[in-house]
Amino acid sequence: MKKYLTAAAVAALLSSTAMAQDAPMNIVFTHHSSASNPFWQAVKRGFDDACAKIAANCQMIFTQTEGAIDQQAANMQAALASSPDALLTSIVDNTAFDDIIAGAVDAGVIVMAVNVDDTEGAAGNARAAFIGQGFIPAGYSLGRKMSEFFPAEGPIKAVVGISAPGQNWSEQRGAGVMQFLEEFKAANPDREVEIVRLDTGTDGAIVADRVGAYLLANPDTTAYFDTGLWHAYVAQVLADRGVPPGQVLMGGFDIVSEVLAQMEAGYIQVQVDQQPYMQGFLPVMEAYLAHTVGLSPADVDTGQGLVVQADVAALKDLAAQGLR
Repeated sequence: MKKYLTAAAVAALLSSTAMAQDAPMNIVFTHHSSASNPFWQAVKRGFDDACAKIAANCQMIFTQTEGAIDQQAANMQAALASSPDALLTSIVDNTAFDDIIAGAVDAGVIVMAVNVDDTEGAAGNARAAFIGQGFIPAGYSLGRKMSEFFPAEGPIKAVVGISAPGQNWSEQRGAGVMQFLEEFKAANPDREVEIVRLDTGTDGAIVADRVGAYLLANPDTTAYFDTGLWHAYVAQVLADRGVPPGQVLMGGFDIVSEVLAQMEAGYIQVQVDQQPYMQGFLPVMEAYLAHTVGLSPADVDTGQGLVVQADVAALKDLAAQGLR
């Protein structure tokens, strides 16, 4: 029979191993995002809080350019030159970081994928575990929930915005949305259902221009799905044009203040929460247990919680604090 540690036992374990440690751990977290991305500020909040609890020396390294794989790889190599105890990193590309991570593991560094993993998981990369969202199921859930807002009759034109073409997180989320839409199309053969893929970007102003131009040219669009949080900027474009809330249904990922404001206004119907604070906090604790008592890091799915307008009031304060 399996035995589970109580919260008190876990606390005692953390306390006793902390006293047994000769020196603070050194933990670095490299990823693919710039400091202007509000989602990653919530990850950093969880990371910093966890590092404070174990009195570790920690550094989160952002890229200068949003989504820049070459900058992330350079940051990773520079961080590993100081021989940290643990490396946390997002794996947005299936090959770009393989050799770097394999070398780190060979050197005895604890390596975990956070937020984004190789699409083949452990079979595709030497990292010990993945802490983050299951992207294809999350995209599918977004599509299914949004279908509840579809008009009961008439054609459906759904646009899926791929924020970062070629990057695992965006492609997989988009694939999940499109999987549901294809199933919806097959289940409704009497309705015209059109599914459009649109490469959009990860800069709010650029996304607003690209998607805004598409919607202006295609006013029959029923729904726009973003694979990130940048549909909040599209919502502002629609509001500026005087397009009423709900005329174009919208949904995407991550709970940040800008998105919640547009949900309150009625421009965004469905949002998926992947709990960024947890993505920052949990890998630090797993690295600590691996370093101090030899526990193997474990995969954690941080979820695909669906948020609608009625949920916004309860989340606003947490989002403002960088906790959601």
